[in-house]
Amino acid sequence: MRWVLLAAACLPLLAESFAARVVAVADGDTVTVLRGREQVRVRLYGIDCPELGQPFGRRARQRTGELAFGQTVTVRGESRDRYGRLVAWIELPDGRSLNEVLVAEGLAWHYRRYAPRALRLAQLEQEARAARRGLWQDPDPVPPWQWRRPARSRR
Repeated sequence: MRWVLLAAACLPLLAESFAARVVAVADGDTVTVLRGREQVRVRLYGIDCPELGQPFGRRARQRTGELAFGQTVTVRGESRDRYGRLVAWIELPDGRSLNEVLVAEGLAWHYRRYAPRALRLAQLEQEARAARRGLWQDPDPVPPWQWRRPARSRR
């Protein structure tokens, strides 16, 4: 019964878009927004930025901050991840998608595993690869989901 109530409480966040101010940037693909008085942790939908210890990880976080920190953005919820974060698209004040900008600039991978139908992200990644932008300057960049794997096995 408690699970049903919790799931029902999350539905409004997933089904609607809302305006919120970005108050923290954890890394390139995770921010915290303030919706009224509530802080909501948001994982950007369909992308995976390099981890902070990887090449371009700090640059991805910096760019996310440049674009979004302190801004009032539109959050469009898609789902919740296993950590309870809202997985969402973030629309910047100028109408651009933060998710798409990061991929287009070569600061994120299209995360096909979790967003296989996000064809625009796939197209933007291909264009960034072809132009060798950002992380695509490296001849063999390691996707963050592979980079995280060895870290887990060491624990």
